[in-house]
Amino acid sequence: MSKKAFVFLPDGVGLRNFALTNFNAIGTAMGFEICYWNNTPFQIKSELGFEELKIENQEIHPMTTVYTRARKRCELNVFDKKFNETVYNTYNFPQSYKGIKNAFKSLYVDFLVATKSNEEGVNSIRTQIKNLERSTSKYDYCKKQLEESRPEVIFCTNPRPSQAIAPILAAQDLGIPTVSFIFSWDNLPKATTLIEPDFYFVWSDYMKNELLKYCPYVKSEQVFVTGTPQFESHFDTSLLQTKADFYKTHNLETHKKYICFSGDDTTTSPLDQYYLEDLALSVRELNKQDYNLGIIYRKCPVDFTGRYDTILAKYKDVIVSIDPLWRPIGKSWNEIMPTKDDFALQANICHHTEFVGNIASSMVFDFVAHNKSCLFFDYEQPQLAKGIRDIGQNYKYIHFRSMPSKDAALFVQNKKELTSIVKSILDGKKTNVPVGKKWFDVIVGSEPTKASEKIWNAISKIIT
Repeated sequence: MSKKAFVFLPDGVGLRNFALTNFNAIGTAMGFEICYWNNTPFQIKSELGFEELKIENQEIHPMTTVYTRARKRCELNVFDKKFNETVYNTYNFPQSYKGIKNAFKSLYVDFLVATKSNEEGVNSIRTQIKNLERSTSKYDYCKKQLEESRPEVIFCTNPRPSQAIAPILAAQDLGIPTVSFIFSWDNLPKATTLIEPDFYFVWSDYMKNELLKYCPYVKSEQVFVTGTPQFESHFDTSLLQTKADFYKTHNLETHKKYICFSGDDTTTSPLDQYYLEDLALSVRELNKQDYNLGIIYRKCPVDFTGRYDTILAKYKDVIVSIDPLWRPIGKSWNEIMPTKDDFALQANICHHTEFVGNIASSMVFDFVAHNKSCLFFDYEQPQLAKGIRDIGQNYKYIHFRSMPSKDAALFVQNKKELTSIVKSILDGKKTNVPVGKKWFDVIVGSEPTKASEKIWNAISKIIT
């Protein structure tokens, strides 16, 4: 008899791992009847041919955003005190006080933070969020859908969206087991898990320990270490083109070797375009020494600012832009949807470039999966001014403490050293791959190709 599983997409983040990979096929082969409980604008049925049940009601309680914002800030204050740190509050971003509505919400958040920044206060906020969401029409709507469909399990692909709270509560109140996947390596220390399911799936033992550390209401037996499907495509050799085909597809020059520059979002790296320029200048300098280099610029899929345009035009002799194969189906960052073809594109860029240059990104793991180095820019630009966020704080974040050593990536801490470091990588004198692989094992786990299978096995255990 088949087992009915709802794969819950509260936003578009989960599409990449759980709709565009072999995740569905593996689950179907294991006897699951899979339906995507779809809260996104993406059309699962017409685009991919999978069964879906659309969630049309998008209402959350008007005070939920106030309490969820306060919860994060209070939790980060608790972490700072509990672990004798100051880094956790750097995960906060300034609130807006412009306009009566924004000012009211922000002042209310400030009041809650001032009065609830302790474990008892956080627990009271958690309870209030649940009470607010149980009072919404979305809760009633989702509960009715579940009563009619009667799935045996709800697998939530992202614990962060406030849109996920009411559906998960509705399932729990009907006695349906709920599971959440921790989708990113920095979710937990940032206090971004808003839902409280019955079970959690995490990438690695390291992430399990983090979950138990930051969410004291979670018990060890609720947590399954499954890995993440995020990196499975890098081990699928059927996705790889030959070098000749890859170069022809993207109009690359056959005599050149290419370095990948992986763009960041405006929050992580507001002056990111100038790091691309620095790399382009280094490439020009090395080309004078007969290195025959170029740069493939892969932009951040959710960056539509045009801030790189001047640099791309100025250095068109060395930079080729290959855009990610994502497409917008809404206006917010989590409505920019990946495509299946982008898995192959990203794998081929990793495979056919020499290394990647980046700021504080998990692309280090994508490249080390291909035995390629990652260069992290770790110096500030002269354009840095008051009101512009510096990049240095990125490397002070908690998730970077998971590195086995500083050799897990190649840090460039002085602009003047960039050319010599690039040269050393190309000459085989510098690499972070051996330690980077150890870091990969810590964060991703030692069986990166088996994540989808492990997730379905864990779901089987939960519902038997």
